[in-house]
Amino acid sequence: MPLQTVEPKRLYRQIAEQLRTLIAKGEFATGARLPAERDLARQLGVSRPSVREALIALEVEGRVEVRTGSGIYVLDRARRGSTVELTDWGPLELIRARRVIEGETAALAAVQGKRIDRDAIARAIDDMKALADRAVVPLEADRAFHIAIVQAGGNSVLIETVQGFLDSRLGPLFQRLGGHFETAKAWRSAIAEHEAIYDAIAARDAQAARAAMHEHMDKSHQRFSASWRRAHAP
Repeated sequence: MPLQTVEPKRLYRQIAEQLRTLIAKGEFATGARLPAERDLARQLGVSRPSVREALIALEVEGRVEVRTGSGIYVLDRARRGSTVELTDWGPLELIRARRVIEGETAALAAVQGKRIDRDAIARAIDDMKALADRAVVPLEADRAFHIAIVQAGGNSVLIETVQGFLDSRLGPLFQRLGGHFETAKAWRSAIAEHEAIYDAIAARDAQAARAAMHEHMDKSHQRFSASWRRAHAP
């Protein structure tokens, strides 16, 4: 038979496959609570973010249910969907990659950006505030903010790279993770972080712009890595 193309598997998919197999074999029975994230991470020898991405993948498939403040539970077979061939980047891994790239695009915007670019960044923040005030998730305005920043640098490769990062947020993993952790409180904090980035770019301070973007990405990672118990805290 002809050789098949070998595709590298993302770590969260490998973890999800192991957990899926254990569930299928009855190691975790219907209604059982899975071990805590930290325990799974220790047993598997991986990071907690990778475990979280795997659990979200299994939730998308309908194999487990996240019960805030209680834990992760195995669902009845009748409620499960088919195995999803998830090709999305892991959401938490994505944020780390964005930190590297977008820290530099913010610095470039501070040095090379023109008034029209700064105006576009400011408008995106205003749109985010207006949507958040109406309890609407301002994802498109957030996208406009980050696109305006990278466009200020004028590098088409970076523009397409950041666009790809942002497009990946439309995948099932990121959307399900956002459903747990993108609260009104989280968005208020995020908007304040965006304002700090804008202030540094407007001051044409590349170092401060880079630092502000790094802080925003670090805090985004923290928000998505918060305990399930604190996910829906007021």
